[in-house]
Amino acid sequence: MLIHEQMITSNNGRLDGIRLLTKIGKLYYEHHLTQQEIADDLCISRAKVSRLLHEARDENIVNITVTSPPGVHADLERHLETRFGLREAVVVEEDHWSSQDAVTRAIGIAAAQYLRRTLQDEDVIDISWGRTLSSMVDALTPRAAPESHIVQLIGGLGPPEAEVHATDLARRMASAIGCKLTLLPAPGIVDSQKAKQIMLSDQHVKRAFEMMPQLDVAYVGIGAPTPDSVVMQNGVVSCGQREALAALGAVGDIALRFFDAGGQPIVSEFNERVLGIALEQLKRVKRVVGLSGGPEKRHVVRAALKGGLISVLITDYRTACSVLNSN
Repeated sequence: MLIHEQMITSNNGRLDGIRLLTKIGKLYYEHHLTQQEIADDLCISRAKVSRLLHEARDENIVNITVTSPPGVHADLERHLETRFGLREAVVVEEDHWSSQDAVTRAIGIAAAQYLRRTLQDEDVIDISWGRTLSSMVDALTPRAAPESHIVQLIGGLGPPEAEVHATDLARRMASAIGCKLTLLPAPGIVDSQKAKQIMLSDQHVKRAFEMMPQLDVAYVGIGAPTPDSVVMQNGVVSCGQREALAALGAVGDIALRFFDAGGQPIVSEFNERVLGIALEQLKRVKRVVGLSGGPEKRHVVRAALKGGLISVLITDYRTACSVLNSN
């Protein structure tokens, strides 16, 4: 008889515990009471409410389901973040994937939204150059962050009047944010090591390089040296230089710093003439946001991820899938 009574008592206690977990779960998730309001109503501590909410989830009394609307790829983003150790991945939907220009615009818009969401006053931000970054700057809406600081990451490349030119991008971005600006008043690539040393002795060039160890964020494009790429069309890289870099294993570049399929820097005479941040320096930046996607960029995005060259990726759906599915 005593054993039977103990079992009844035990079962009643268990049922009472489940009843309390259910009650607290409904009050919090369905009736939207705060934990403090629940604690006051039930005459228990707020800490106990928090512990019981966790217990309700552990007991499957509370099940939380997040449904991704069309065009939102939260699971895919999480797979990228886990696989490559990213701080964040942003994957955009693009119906016209065969059009590199359409993908570039979509990624640029997403990057502008990311920048606006994450911008902190007093951030020191580097920006490189290229079409995707130009699309990002085009999509920026005015946002006052007067204590932030934009720094040009690489010297000027291509025609100075071009919208993808690094100097123009830095100026336009600083204007949109309403912040301070430090330009790198020099060509992105020079003819010789001697010319580079002369440029580096200029006080304004020195100032830009001195800012680089202070960087909080860098926004960079991830390029592939295809015939239609901006580096080829603007005459930044000649056909002969492209072939020489390819022979060394180069598959892509960030700010004209070429890397191989494993994301490792390419050592070359060309690299020694570039005026801008090096890949080794870039890796020390707190947050490097890489913008790239489209049919021409799958292999270079994966290479940059493998090399740990970026910590945030903004790309399109098909590129993200391709990167995850490749070896």
